[in-house]
Amino acid sequence: MAEYQKIEYRIGKDGKIIETVLNASGTGCTDATAAIEQALGTVESRTLKPEYYAGEDILTVEPTESLQQYE
Repeated sequence: MAEYQKIEYRIGKDGKIIETVLNASGTGCTDATAAIEQALGTVESRTLKPEYYAGEDILTVEPTESLQQYE
């Protein structure tokens, strides 16, 4: 069953639109807003909430060094 999502829009006096997606996780928020963003114009910036990364496996890479002495 599809997840219910709420999208909130705030329009500033300068005409800039701030879009906030509630009740979404993963790429559901960007998928839900893609069409309206395309219709409105260019996205200047995007701040992703922690819910966007929910369920992702986080890969941690640690640098290693190997020294060999040749004689």
